[in-house]
Amino acid sequence: LTETVMDTRTATAELGWISFPANGWEEVSGYDENLNTIRTYQVCNVFEPSQNNWLLTTYIDRRAAQRIYVEIRFTVRDCASIPSVLGSCKETFNLYYLETDRTVTDGIKGVEYWANAPFLKVDTIAADESFSQVDFGGRLMKVNTEVRSFGPLSKGRGFHLAFQDLGACMSLLAVRVFYKKCPSIVQNFAFFPETLTGAESTSLVIARGSCIPNAEEVDVPLKLYCNGDGEWMVPIGSCSCKAGYEPDNGNVCRGKSVFFNKAALFKLSS
Repeated sequence: LTETVMDTRTATAELGWISFPANGWEEVSGYDENLNTIRTYQVCNVFEPSQNNWLLTTYIDRRAAQRIYVEIRFTVRDCASIPSVLGSCKETFNLYYLETDRTVTDGIKGVEYWANAPFLKVDTIAADESFSQVDFGGRLMKVNTEVRSFGPLSKGRGFHLAFQDLGACMSLLAVRVFYKKCPSIVQNFAFFPETLTGAESTSLVIARGSCIPNAEEVDVPLKLYCNGDGEWMVPIGSCSCKAGYEPDNGNVCRGKSVFFNKAALFKLSS
């Protein structure tokens, strides 16, 4: 189970991310491969050397999640298809993040801040498919989708994402940020609450259970493990319906129905 904390595809107004320098990333309205209107960022300074263009998202609340996932949909122009392009043309970009308790504002308009950018690198992201001008003219968009994760997060209530371009001709079509969790569940007549996954993709988080109404513990302790993919595993302990109650539909304990022999009851009363 995933919980989305940011998705640019649902934006109804400008995203308003911060770009540096001013002639780098540009926000534009565009269309995805299904011709839905979307807000995108693009950059294409491939004829100018020494590119270092930064794009900083708005502040994102992590909602106590320790590990965050980023799904990026993007297109990249094939450098070989651009006439007289510089050797510095790239077909990759870098993804970073910055943990913080609030929106970063100090110094972000200045050269010094970006020269010493305080971000942590997640990965260099390359396109599986790039497009040429011929492809683009024929509206054949080759959209790449890449997912990256980072953690553990613990230094702030949220974070910013940052994208660094070093000389590509590309568009960020959509950015979705989410975390994973195990949903609340009733198993073996015990209730286990919704539980966030751990700091690592291999983490197992213990969830303590409690017997459902009209049930009592049989084996203790009651616990279930939430794995890094948001799936429950390794149940330990169980409950069963108390005396006078019986299972109904596997997850409920209901009072047993009492049936009377009407004929015998009539004799007793006469």
